[in-house]
Amino acid sequence: MAGNIRVVAFDLDDTLAVSKSQIDDRMAKLLAELLAQVDVCVISGGRFEQFDSQVLRHLDLDAAVRERLHLMPTCGTRYYRWIDGDWGLVYAEDLSEEAKDRIASVLIEGAKALGIWEPEPWGDIIEDRGSQVTFSALGQRAPVDAKYAWDPDGAKKGALRDYAAARLPDLEVRSGGSTSVDVTKKGVDKAYGMGKLMEHLGLTTEDMLFIGDRLDEGGNDYPVKAMGIRCVAVTRWQDTADYVERLLAALPAGLPGDL
Repeated sequence: MAGNIRVVAFDLDDTLAVSKSQIDDRMAKLLAELLAQVDVCVISGGRFEQFDSQVLRHLDLDAAVRERLHLMPTCGTRYYRWIDGDWGLVYAEDLSEEAKDRIASVLIEGAKALGIWEPEPWGDIIEDRGSQVTFSALGQRAPVDAKYAWDPDGAKKGALRDYAAARLPDLEVRSGGSTSVDVTKKGVDKAYGMGKLMEHLGLTTEDMLFIGDRLDEGGNDYPVKAMGIRCVAVTRWQDTADYVERLLAALPAGLPGDL
């Protein structure tokens, strides 16, 4: 039954929007409608600034509704809520400067050893996101088409992830978006973020629903599925929009039948 759904959580890239692109007007409208009924969380590997440019600037919400929106950038290593008229930081699991330097060195070394270091990228390949260091193979500003074509089967990302994980055993290393590998503190991933959200709101896994495009084992959404939260797998934002429409029609009586 959907009557006990208190929070619907979403991945961002390829779930709510095309990679690093603003959400479509249709998706923005559906999120506003969903927020009228339940709390909504967005949890993804990007920085808060990415959440702002892709989602927040395109939502028409009053302050009361904004209080029901939970933002978890950098895979749940940071948590923001609307507090006293602005987005306030609830917690941040920041990495030390020593750890960030070590991560960057290993990622660069690994990319070069594996033959995937791009000599002419679109922007920075290594980005310090405070609580996460992200490797973006083609650079932070790479065109969407180039990103999707770079590693369609995930083999390149997987090889770099394995290389870095073997050399950073005290840290969490995982495949991120279409061209990225993310590194955070050990044990801090999307499941950690969902756990902190449930703790903060006094909820259980039964109160949660998660929608994401990387729920396959090894994907960065998989830890949420593994912790027992009900999940819906999608491959593009249109799938998400279609599902949310069905969910809105079913609330609060029950979940759509294809969950």
